[in-house]
Amino acid sequence: MLGAPVSEGELLTTGADGYIYVKTLDDGLFILRPNTRARIATYRVDAKNPANTRIKLELMKGVARSQSGNAVKLARQNFRFNTPVAAIGVRGTDFTVFTDNDVSSVAVISGGITISGFSGGCRPEGTGPCEGATSRELTAAQRGQLLQIQRGQPSARLLPGGVLSPDTVAPPRGDEPIGKNNVGTPNVGLSVPEPLLDPIKSANVQNPGESKPNTPPVQPPPVIVSPPEEPPVVVVPPVVTPPPVVVTPPVVVVPDPTPVVHRTIVWGRFQPILDQAAQVVLAEQNAAKAQRIALLGSYALYRTTVGAEYLVPERGSVGFVMKDGEAYIASDNVTVLPVKARMENGLLNFDFDKKKFSTSFDLISGAETFKLAAGGTVASDGRFGVISQYAPGNNMTADGVLSNADGGSAAYVFRAPLSAGRTANGITYWGCQTGCR
Repeated sequence: MLGAPVSEGELLTTGADGYIYVKTLDDGLFILRPNTRARIATYRVDAKNPANTRIKLELMKGVARSQSGNAVKLARQNFRFNTPVAAIGVRGTDFTVFTDNDVSSVAVISGGITISGFSGGCRPEGTGPCEGATSRELTAAQRGQLLQIQRGQPSARLLPGGVLSPDTVAPPRGDEPIGKNNVGTPNVGLSVPEPLLDPIKSANVQNPGESKPNTPPVQPPPVIVSPPEEPPVVVVPPVVTPPPVVVTPPVVVVPDPTPVVHRTIVWGRFQPILDQAAQVVLAEQNAAKAQRIALLGSYALYRTTVGAEYLVPERGSVGFVMKDGEAYIASDNVTVLPVKARMENGLLNFDFDKKKFSTSFDLISGAETFKLAAGGTVASDGRFGVISQYAPGNNMTADGVLSNADGGSAAYVFRAPLSAGRTANGITYWGCQTGCR
């Protein structure tokens, strides 16, 4: 609602085509783009003594833009912008952020920011920027670049913008300001009164039937008995049998049934690794309005929105066999190049009675074999995921989706911490094997 106040701690949420513009009391701006959830955790301004100012914004998922107000510029040491994996501080700044539960990316429009992962002394409940050996800075002079940080990594990586940019994931609306003094005013629609319709009453009129005059009974004529006569001679002609008439039935052409179009799974790596080119272009999937299922590490997972919707069966179970996939093992030491791994002995099973799934496979790199497994819940639209990586029997995260295409298919992205400061990140694609519909 235009002009509505926002209370401290209030949760703000946008839908698939929604935007929220929040103007702060110190002339700052906080913008939420589609499919975003955020909170203004603290906004306390002391104009006379800026040292007492405390400002903290939280972005749980989606894309948001923060344009610093006057109070932030006077008390930068007391400003904090949290995501699920990192803390962001400012240098008098206008910046955009994308985040999900495992990855955050930030690009700077003006000024500069500092970002650090949650580790050591940098905690989500803290205030002000986290500054130290693991923090990284980005300024507007580095236009076209961004900093990306993943869960469990203390330091962010400097990457080219392009398809990774928050503006690509959720583009700004046409009236979003391009400068801190160019704040547009949203259009306000006109209210059109609904038409008032009066009921029309009708009645059916039934005409009474007309009586008919009584008619006297009719007397039969008298019977006249004639004298018997000789019967005439009847000559019976020969019976002529006509030839049978053969009727050929018309040929009925039965048209081929219209094939059912199912929503398909789009999966792959959205950024190059080593000498391997990217496999999925995020901008193309966003333009096609594909449903984004997960964006984890270097991999993206979508489901198209053209065709019949997928609905999870109420009963039964289904088993899948791994058909394809890709995985890399990366070191926490950014100077060490990623190593490609292969996956074998894959299992993926769904119990629709309990709305549960389980999966496992062997991740092999050289002489090392890592046995990875996870289990979790299945939603009614076919999306499935791990509630907690640390639940009994789980040693990785997994977010995936089901489809009826290709006789039944599934895919999920995963990430698993390994020994010696390494992390596995990859994606798997599965075909239905048992219990297929």
